[in-house]
Amino acid sequence: MMTRNNQTERDQLEVIALDQLVPQDHLVRKLEAAIDFSFIYPLVEDLYSKFGRPSIDPVVLFKMTFIQYVFGVRSMRQTIREIETNVAYRWFLGFGFYTEVPHFSTFGKNYERRFKDTDVFEQIFYRILKEIADRGLLSADHVFIDSTHVKASANKRKFEKKVVRKETRAYEARLQEELNQDRIDHGKKPFPPDKFEKEETKEIKQSTTDPESGYYVKDERTKQFAYSFHAATDQKGFVLSTIVTPGNVHDSHILQPLVESIMEKIKKPLAVAADAAYKTPAIASFLFEHGILPALPYTRPKTKEGFMRKSEYAYDEYYNCYICPQGEIMRYTTTTKEGYRQYKSDPLVCASCPLLTQCTQSQNHQKLIQRHLWEGCVEEADHLRHTLAVKEIYARRKETIERVFADAKEKHGMRWTTLRGLKKLSMQAMLTFAAMNLKKLACWTWKGPAAA
Repeated sequence: MMTRNNQTERDQLEVIALDQLVPQDHLVRKLEAAIDFSFIYPLVEDLYSKFGRPSIDPVVLFKMTFIQYVFGVRSMRQTIREIETNVAYRWFLGFGFYTEVPHFSTFGKNYERRFKDTDVFEQIFYRILKEIADRGLLSADHVFIDSTHVKASANKRKFEKKVVRKETRAYEARLQEELNQDRIDHGKKPFPPDKFEKEETKEIKQSTTDPESGYYVKDERTKQFAYSFHAATDQKGFVLSTIVTPGNVHDSHILQPLVESIMEKIKKPLAVAADAAYKTPAIASFLFEHGILPALPYTRPKTKEGFMRKSEYAYDEYYNCYICPQGEIMRYTTTTKEGYRQYKSDPLVCASCPLLTQCTQSQNHQKLIQRHLWEGCVEEADHLRHTLAVKEIYARRKETIERVFADAKEKHGMRWTTLRGLKKLSMQAMLTFAAMNLKKLACWTWKGPAAA
């Protein structure tokens, strides 16, 4: 029998505590039990004046941002609307039924006046990470590194073309020193300092809406202004470090700063796993120099179809030369300022070679092979790729860093941003990954309410 409810209990008065309305296994209870948020007070104490009107409790302020990033609310304005009607959020902030919720612009004003040029977000991130380590949950022996693009709050059609200086790579000074030494060892003059100091420039598209973003091109359909969120995780998916760059900065430029940050703040990892974008001589050399095992994938040769691959030319390390498939020697000629040794064949011999059309298209019939000073490190990483240990480490990459980025975009609002500028995007990255670490810590350590 169908029943029609003609009575309404909307105006019914009841005596009830806010605590009774929050389910015992609600995520906010797990977050509250996972960490004592009072650690925030000493971090921000120096940023507040000793006089004047009382401020909003900084713990409440940061808890509001954690609500936004943990639950994937799209903006602070929407977060405030949710707090006004959600009793669980009110309970988490320590508010009562009738406590006035701060205006949505409160956090933005505090950011501009207090937090903008500080490292308070980084300190909060690492304080949560310390709590994870103290609970014995951190496993940073194997580190997994990657990046993801986050769409900038900028129209891709509003830009101006600009000539800018190329960014300096982290390994530049080390490379200059080694290539000059290599030239001296081969009886050549070292490059003068001004040869390196000469500024290299490139033309870029710079957004007029958000100039600090970078123009990112993936394919014909994916062209947009974006930021790159670079991150490193441990074996269990906890984020260990993050760096934000414009979307047009190559991934390989950021691995060294990320690993150095982990070594400084946490510990030196035993192995680092990354995808093919990070398989460069500089990265392989850096990892081997610090005693870190590289777990890098197979990469296909980039030789033109119909031509012999570089691997078909044998490198003789003792005599420092290459031997072509016909047994002819390609001798060392010079070392370029980019760090490549050049080996050239004898054009008189090559002119009558039956494999000439598969070897080179050079008009003077001379084959040129370039070998980076650190290419031996890439070859060693390739050999290690076949070992069982490296195979197992690399297989976990998709379960760790890839999963983190998928969750961040799907559940924590990181697919695009409403913020502009590197500083604000760095704040978003720190808070998003701190919220994800905190959420995982809370769920893994939750013991539930005590039995009556």
